[in-house]
Amino acid sequence: MNDFIWPVRVYYEDTDAGGVVFYANYLKFFERARTEMLRAMGYEQDDLIANESIIFVVRSVQVDYLSPARFNQQLQVSAKVSLAKKVSLIFEQVVTRGDDILCKGSVKIACLDAQTLRPKAIPEILFRALRVQH
Repeated sequence: MNDFIWPVRVYYEDTDAGGVVFYANYLKFFERARTEMLRAMGYEQDDLIANESIIFVVRSVQVDYLSPARFNQQLQVSAKVSLAKKVSLIFEQVVTRGDDILCKGSVKIACLDAQTLRPKAIPEILFRALRVQH
């Protein structure tokens, strides 16, 4: 399957005093793309909490910033599962503007029980769907 792509417009609030996207906001862009990928697959995170008692949390992030984005630019944020394990996922994510790669990241996600915050297996049907992504 191809990478999931989510369009993101850079708002004024996303920029720093230098007029470029503040580095931490790329993590927000990554989060939006992962959330929208799940939604496109038919999984709402609030439903996963209510029905499966699971939440997804970021365990670690590695990011390379290659070129700046600026106010009002239209970006594309990709999300692709590169590794799916029973209680964790690794997403490879890229932010582009046209053909230019602005930022690349690898995000490790853990699946936790929503009540105990202990590791919990990803529901089998979702796990199978995510494994197809890589």
